[in-house]
Amino acid sequence: MIEAELKARVRVPEVVARALDELGEGRSESYRDTYYDLPDGSLRARDEELRLRFVADHGTGDRRTLLTFKGAAVDEASGSKPEYETRVEDSQNAHAILEHLGYVPAIVFEKRCRSHAFEAYGRQLLATLVRVPELDGTFLEVETLVQEEAEVVAALDDIRAVLADLGIAPEDLTRELYTEAVAAARRTQP
Repeated sequence: MIEAELKARVRVPEVVARALDELGEGRSESYRDTYYDLPDGSLRARDEELRLRFVADHGTGDRRTLLTFKGAAVDEASGSKPEYETRVEDSQNAHAILEHLGYVPAIVFEKRCRSHAFEAYGRQLLATLVRVPELDGTFLEVETLVQEEAEVVAALDDIRAVLADLGIAPEDLTRELYTEAVAAARRTQP
C-alpha cells in the first residue's frame, strides 16, 4: 500500500476543526513516536522510516502500539511513501526486538492529534489536526491509501480538493518532517 498524503500548516485551527467535525466524528489521541535507524543512519539516507508508535485514545481509553516501515518516497512533491504497518501486542518487547536487531532510537517525540475519517471524492480519507508540543503551530495531514504508484497523482489531486474545501491554500502545504523539525528545535534549546 502507498500512503498518499499532504501536510499543511493551519492558520486558523478552530475553523478547520469545526469543518472537520462536520465531515465526521473526530477522535483525540496522543502518539509517542520512536523513530529507529541503524547506527550509520542508512535508513534516513535512503529516505526510509522505521517507527514504533504508542497510541492513547482519549475518548475510549484504548491503548495500542503500531510498528510502521515507510519506504522511500514515490512522489517527491508530496513525499508520499509505501507504508507497511502492523499492531504489536507488547511495546516493550517491540523496542527490545528492534534494538537487538541493531536499530537504535534516532528520535522520540509526542504528537497530539484529532483525527476524522470520512469519504470525499470517492475515497476513504483520514484528516488529522496535529500539534507537536516542541513545535509552533498546528498542522493538518490528509491521507488515503492506494494500491499502485500510478494512483498516487489522482489521489493527491483529491486530497488537494479536500484541503481547498477546508480553506487550506496551496502555499500552506509543507514537506517539513516532524523528525527534522523536532531535532532542529532541540538543537536551539539552551
